[in-house]
This record gives sequence, C-alpha cells and structure tokens, in this order.
Amino acid sequence: MSADRPYTERNDRERERLRALVTGLSDDELRIPVNEHWTVAAVLGHIAFWDARVLALADKLERGAPFAPADDEPEDVDWINDATRPLIHAIAPRDVAELALRLAEKTDRRVLDLPPERMWPDDAGSPINPLRWDHRAEHLDDIEAALEHAKGGLPDTEGDGRTSPRP
Repeated sequence: MSADRPYTERNDRERERLRALVTGLSDDELRIPVNEHWTVAAVLGHIAFWDARVLALADKLERGAPFAPADDEPEDVDWINDATRPLIHAIAPRDVAELALRLAEKTDRRVLDLPPERMWPDDAGSPINPLRWDHRAEHLDDIEAALEHAKGGLPDTEGDGRTSPRP
C-alpha cells in the first residue's frame, strides 16, 4: 500500500468481497430481496452505477475539463437512486452482478492511476472519491445480511463464521 493512497488495501479487500459474492451466488440468490425496493442484483447494480460515476469523472479529469458544480454529489442522492432503480432492475441479475465486478475492477485501477492531489480528500473540491471501499462495504454488508436472513439464519454473533439457526 502506498502512503499517498491509504485506501488501496481497503478497496482491494472490498472488491474481493464483491468478487466472492458475484462468483459464488446462484441466479436465484441474486433475486433475493435486500429490502422492499432492491434485490441482491440491484444493490450490486447500484454499486456499479456509483463506480461508473467515478469513471466518468476520471475521464473528465484526464481530458483536462474543469469540474463544474453539477459534478458534485448532491447532499440528498435518494432521487438519483430512485431514478436508477427501474433501469438497474431491467438488467438480468447475472449480467448486472458481473457488470458491478467489472466496473469495480476498472474503477480501482483508474483511481490508482489518477494523481491523489486531484481527488478528494486531498483536493476538497474534487468530486472524485477514491475510497470506493466504504460504499461497497456498506452494501455488501446489507447483501450478506439479506442472504443470511433468506437462509433462515441469524448473523454470526460469535465471530466463528457460523450462523445461528432461527429460533
């Protein structure tokens, strides 16, 4: 891990968690609901969308185009997530899961190639957040919890990798 890129190891770890899920889940598991609005596959598509945003902003940076206020992530992104949900759900679950992994790989490589001083947090005005791990981890946790719930187990509370049966 480079001292000027402390996020690299965490990005790698969460990308590998993503890989394990994508390669290990059946098509039926990808259709399991995570909540009332999103399936496992759709949550992966949501992750892919936000990684794709970073790629689009990286393209802009590399072209030398200045960032505009419209490039900033709005304080409330619910409307964006709500607007993308039907599009994401229209993609076949396996296809969207594989897309999420490909975009995560591409995004992580891309942020390694960009100058750290041109990305947040080094550049507070940059809309490019190279800390992809944080967003992925949040949603991978949600997916894993939904999968455990669907299997009828309780989350691993003992730290031994086993779930407890539901009472």
